[in-house]
Amino acid sequence: MNQANYLTESDEAIQIFLSTYPSTIISIVKMLRKIVKDVVPEAIEQIDYPAKMIAYGYQKTYKDMICVIMPYKNWVNLGFPRGATLADPGRLLSGTGKRARHVKIIIMEDVSIPALSSLIQASIVQLHN
Repeated sequence: MNQANYLTESDEAIQIFLSTYPSTIISIVKMLRKIVKDVVPEAIEQIDYPAKMIAYGYQKTYKDMICVIMPYKNWVNLGFPRGATLADPGRLLSGTGKRARHVKIIIMEDVSIPALSSLIQASIVQLHN
C-alpha cells in the first residue's frame, strides 16, 4: 500500500501530548515510536488523548490495532491488544487482562531489547490470521 494513505501524528502533536511527562519517559516514547515505525512503517499512528496512549494499526479501529505506547510518570508500557494469545518466547509480556498484555519499559536500555520488534511483528501476523 502507498504510505501516503496512512496517517502519522505530527512531531508537534506528540510533543504536546508528552509535555507533562519527565524527559526520561519522553525519550523512551521517542525510541519506541521509532521501533514501531521501523517494523511497520505503513501503520496509522494516532493519539488517544482520553486513554493517554499512542496507538498503531492499519485502520482507526481497536480491532485493527497492532500495539500502543502508554506513557506513565515512571515507566512506559508497550501494549498489545491481543497480547494474551501472542507468542512471547522472551517472556516479556505482563498483565492480567482478558486480552491485552504489555511490556513495562522503565529505563532506556530496556528499549533496545530485540524481542520488542519480534513482539510487534508477531502482533502483525496475529492480526492477519
